[in-house]
Amino acid sequence: MGYLETLHSPADLKALPESALPELAREIRTTLVDTLSEENPHSVGGHLGPNLGVVELTLALHRVFTTPKDKILFDVSHQAYVHKMLTGRLDRLNTIRQYGGLNGFLSRAESEHDCYGAGHAGTALSAALGLAAGRDRRGSDEAVICVAGDGAFTCGVSYEALNNVADTTKRLIVVLNDNEWSIARNVGAIANYFNKIATNPTYFRLHEKTAQIVERLGGSTARNLGKKVEESLKNLVLPSVIFEELGLRYYGPVDGHDLPLLIRAFEFLKTQNAPVLLHVLTKKGNGYPPAMKRPDKFHGLGRFKHDTGETVPSATATYSEIFGKTLARFADSNPAVCAITGAMPTGTGLVHFADKHPDKYYDVGIAEEHAVLFACGLAIQGFRPFVAIYSTFMQRAYDMIVHDAALQNLNVAFCMDRAGLSGDDGPTHHGLFDISFLRAIPGIIHMQPKDEDEFVDMLWTILHHQGPAAIRYPRGTGTGTPQKSEPRLLEIGKAELIRDGTQATIIGLGNMLELAQEAACRLETHGISTAVINPRWIKPLDTEILGAFARKTEVLCTIEDHVLTNGFGSAVLEHLNEAGIHTPVVRIGWPDAFVEHGSVALLRQKHGLTVEAIVGKVLRALGKEESNRP
Repeated sequence: MGYLETLHSPADLKALPESALPELAREIRTTLVDTLSEENPHSVGGHLGPNLGVVELTLALHRVFTTPKDKILFDVSHQAYVHKMLTGRLDRLNTIRQYGGLNGFLSRAESEHDCYGAGHAGTALSAALGLAAGRDRRGSDEAVICVAGDGAFTCGVSYEALNNVADTTKRLIVVLNDNEWSIARNVGAIANYFNKIATNPTYFRLHEKTAQIVERLGGSTARNLGKKVEESLKNLVLPSVIFEELGLRYYGPVDGHDLPLLIRAFEFLKTQNAPVLLHVLTKKGNGYPPAMKRPDKFHGLGRFKHDTGETVPSATATYSEIFGKTLARFADSNPAVCAITGAMPTGTGLVHFADKHPDKYYDVGIAEEHAVLFACGLAIQGFRPFVAIYSTFMQRAYDMIVHDAALQNLNVAFCMDRAGLSGDDGPTHHGLFDISFLRAIPGIIHMQPKDEDEFVDMLWTILHHQGPAAIRYPRGTGTGTPQKSEPRLLEIGKAELIRDGTQATIIGLGNMLELAQEAACRLETHGISTAVINPRWIKPLDTEILGAFARKTEVLCTIEDHVLTNGFGSAVLEHLNEAGIHTPVVRIGWPDAFVEHGSVALLRQKHGLTVEAIVGKVLRALGKEESNRP
C-alpha cells in the first residue's frame, strides 16, 4: 500500500514523516494521470496540467495549516484536485466531473474543507479578504490563505482587492502561483513584471539566501535578517515592488516544487502579523512530459491516452474552430476586422485568427470588462472588433455592454462560445443566462444559428450590421453541415420556416432545432400536424411569423438551451400577450436553478429537454394525450 491510500483526512498527512512526502507527491501525480486518462474507463478528462503543477504546494499547505478551521481558497479552483485528494475524497476522485460525482471545482456543498466555491478567475483574493475581515471582527485566530495563479493578476478585480488589503486586515497570506500560464500563456505588463522578478539572477539569488536564513534559524532572528535582505534587495534591483507598495510584505520567488522549502516558508509566514505574499514558481503539468510540452492543451481536456497524452480529434470542426477560421477569412479582405479574447485563444478558436493576422489580434488576459471597453474604443476608430468570450464569462462585462457599447450604438460584436449547457464543467461554466441579460438592452441584436453554415452567415451579417450585435453558439461540434463557398446576408429579425403544420408549432432555437424536428416527427405519428420554425433571432423576434402561426395552430412550443426565466420563450410569451394573442405556449428549457455537472445527454434527460418531454407537454396542451397515443 502506498502512502496516498492511507490518507483519509489532512490529519493523516500531518502524521507522515517528512521524508515520505516526495514519494507521496509522485503517487499523487500518477493517480492524477491515471484518473483523468483512458486508464479510468469512466473518465471525462479534466484540468490535468494545473493540478500536476501544484502538488508540492498543496501538500505544503495542508502540512502546515489545518482545514476546515484554516481557510484555503483556490482562485478558479480548477487546480484543487490535489486538495480534494487530501481532504477525504480520494475514493471518489475517479468520479470527478461526472454526474453525481465530485465537482471539477471547489464546492461548499461538497466538503467542509471547501470554504469557498469558485470557477471564475480573480474572485479568491476579495473573498479571502472578506473571510479575514470576518475573522478579525469575530476575534477568532484561523489563518486565511489565498492561492491565485499569475493569470488571476491580469484580472482587474484582484487589484481592487489588493487596494484594500492593508486597510482591512493584519493577517492574510496570498500565494502567487506563477507558472506563466492561465489557460494560454499570460500576456501584458503584469506577466512581464512577474517574469522580470523571476528571472533576475541577483534577485533570485538573494531570495534564495532569505529562504536559507528562514530555514536554518527560524524565529525572530530569521524574521529580522530576512526583512533586512528584502529591504536591501528592493533598493538594489526593483525600486518599487508593487505588492509592497500595496501593503503586502513580498517573499520570493521560491521554487514551488521544493517541498521542504515550501513547508518552512509557510511555517514562517503563519507567524507574521502582517499581510504577506509568497511568490511561488511552478511548472504547469510538472511530472508528465506531454502536459509539460503542451500546457495549453492540458489545462483542461477530455480523455487522453495515458502514455502519449494524445486525444482523439473530432471528425467535425467545432463552432470555435469555424469561428476563428471564418473571422480570419473575413480579415483577409477587410482591414477593419479585428479580434479580441480574454486569455482563451485556443478555447475560442482565435488561435487560427492570430496565426494569420497577428497584427489584428488582441489577447487582453483575464479582463473581460477591459476587453469590451477596448473594443468600444476600436469601434470608434472605425474598426470592427469581434469580442470572443465564453457566455459564462461575458456576465462579467455586463455594465460595459450596456453603458459603453449599446448606449453609444457601437459596432462591437459579442461572440459567446459555450452558450448553453457546458456539461462536465458544471454550474460555474454553463452559459445559461446570456439571453436573459442581453435581451433587455435597447438597440442590440442577438442571434443563434441552427448549424455551422448559418453560423457563418450570421457572422457575415454581423460584420455588415451597424450597432452592437451578439451571437451565441454551443460548445463542441454542430450538425456537420458544410459551409457555402460564399456567406450570405440574413435579413435581421426574419425567421425560417422549416416545415408547415396546422395543429402545433415548435420553435427550436439554435442547436435545439434538431430536437424540435424530432419532436415534430413524433407528433405526426400521433396524428398532430406540426410546424417547425428556426427563429434565428432572439432579438428582434420575427413577430410576423409568430403571430401567423399562433393564430394558425392550437399551441406553440419553444425550445431553448437556456434558463426559462426571462429567456427566449419568455420573449415569445411577452410578444403574444402584447399582440392580444392567447394561444397556449409550452416552454422547454432549463429550470430556475443552477444546473449540476454531468453529461449533456444525461442532464437533458433529467430536466426534460427531450423529445419525449416535448411531445408529452404538447399533447397535454392540446388535450389529446391519451386519445392519440399509439
